[in-house]
Amino acid sequence: MLKDKIAVVYGGAGSLGAGIGKAYAEAGARVFLVGRTEATLKTAADAIGAEYDVLDARDEAAVEAHAASLVERAGRIDISFNLVPRGDFQGVPLTEMSVEDYTRPVVQGIACQFITARAAARRMTAQGSGVILSLDSASGNGSPMMGGTAAADGAIDALIRQFAQEVGPAGVRVCGIWTAGVADTLTPEKLAAAGAPGMDEAALQGVVGHLDSLRMTKRSPRIADIAALATFLASDAGAAVTGTWVNATAGMFPS
Repeated sequence: MLKDKIAVVYGGAGSLGAGIGKAYAEAGARVFLVGRTEATLKTAADAIGAEYDVLDARDEAAVEAHAASLVERAGRIDISFNLVPRGDFQGVPLTEMSVEDYTRPVVQGIACQFITARAAARRMTAQGSGVILSLDSASGNGSPMMGGTAAADGAIDALIRQFAQEVGPAGVRVCGIWTAGVADTLTPEKLAAAGAPGMDEAALQGVVGHLDSLRMTKRSPRIADIAALATFLASDAGAAVTGTWVNATAGMFPS
């Protein structure tokens, strides 16, 4: 589906980024994983036969220089997907949350998404084609105890729709995936960083079971599910999809 496409995945060392990169490579794309830590990037890239570049996707100058270098090395950029963590902090009521914990994912998230989408859009509009993708938890629809995640998701939702309107006439599609609680990305360490410390494997399975119970399908999404959807959206089969968010929450809410 992606034969000879050039794809860049920001946040490519994470479990979801590496899983999507793997799906892209298997679909025929030349994949570049991007992140800040070389050791984890190299491991992820080697496992899927991808290339990797080390940079901070929040660094405006570095992202622009990297996009230019991709065009020099590969000839074009066909797919750009930003999965960079935002420092979300959850599980605390807004009345007890600090300003820093609330605003961090909003400021970091929207800035990083804007920087990478803009860099891709500049190259894609010049070549007359391309797909820019994003992902968030859909908390912008309203979700208690999610802290700044809700505001960050709402801002990114709007950014993607606006980019789609502006670059669509040049042949560039821009859309996103809503998903949350992807079961095989969850670890005690990740949940602790998001505000749930002291969690062991048994408690983790309890969290996954609770998430399953909230779905219409009673099954939480897996990395392979989201990777397959991301491949479809990036391919010519998704040519009619732009300016929207695809609900891949397994029915956590209707849309």
